[in-house]
Amino acid sequence: MTLPAGTDAVRQSLASFRQEREADWKAFEALLARVEKRAPRALSEDELLSLPLLYRSALSSLSVARATSLDSALISYLEALCLRGYFYLYGARRTLRARVGDFFLRDWPAAIRDLWREVWVSVALTVIGAIAGHWLVASDKRWYDAIIAPSLAGGRNPDSSAEMLRNVLYGGGDHFLSGFAAYLFTHNTQVAILAFSLGFAFAVPSVLIILMNGCMLGALFQVYAAKGLGLELGGWLSIHGTTELFAIAIAGAAGMRIGTSIAFPGELTRMAAAARAGRVAATAMVGVMIMLLFAGLLEGIGRQTITSDVARYSIGGGMLSLWICYFYLFRMVRHGNG
Repeated sequence: MTLPAGTDAVRQSLASFRQEREADWKAFEALLARVEKRAPRALSEDELLSLPLLYRSALSSLSVARATSLDSALISYLEALCLRGYFYLYGARRTLRARVGDFFLRDWPAAIRDLWREVWVSVALTVIGAIAGHWLVASDKRWYDAIIAPSLAGGRNPDSSAEMLRNVLYGGGDHFLSGFAAYLFTHNTQVAILAFSLGFAFAVPSVLIILMNGCMLGALFQVYAAKGLGLELGGWLSIHGTTELFAIAIAGAAGMRIGTSIAFPGELTRMAAAARAGRVAATAMVGVMIMLLFAGLLEGIGRQTITSDVARYSIGGGMLSLWICYFYLFRMVRHGNG
């Protein structure tokens, strides 16, 4: 209580103030509790109509309480009550379906477009890494074991025969390849997450991870190209690879955005710059997980069951075109239009 000691007139004023208005406060609080726990249909029509009236009554009481400094506890109670009423009556309430729709129609493509510079850098790093990996293995095949772990190589190496390599590309589904596809999906998901999550270290780990991913791709291509199977490997990888590599490039781009924002915050504090970059990057990463899920399905279902090179390239090219159109060409809902 903040009442002046011994001021009977003020006590009487406070008691009178409570007595006249407390019934409305309690009624408003009870109605809010019901609609917050359940739904507006839990109230009758009269009760729904009374909500704004009771809200304005609570606001009026709060205004009087503040002006007369009646009681700090009462003022705090009325402030909390009015805040609850404001959020219920005027706050944005969106359904889960609307939120999901906003994500796919606006938020996700907008985040990817916002990251376009970093995505280009990430793609360039992948190409540079692939060229480096190809050149290193071509110059000395011992680099292959240094670049690609045995578990990821799946038994393939520079000494593998053309027949063995071709059998991997066209051998059809079996338990080994199914398990290997699952392993690759797990590995690539880890690469994407690491490229994003380690970006806070001034983007250096993200750059190195993307470079290394490209290096592994180039090393594998060199092994197949040396046996005259480079084009065939491209088709085999493209079914899921266009989606997967694009997703990893976006993950690296998201990590770079956070890292460069921390390194060069501009007029903001480093924390504020990281938070602003994190909102875009996090939205992009949710989409990356969806892309990797698509890649996993394509890898698990299509890569070994579809053995036509033309069909493989068509699917891979079609998926890449689909993603590019979705992210950059089709703007189904303009950002900010709701």
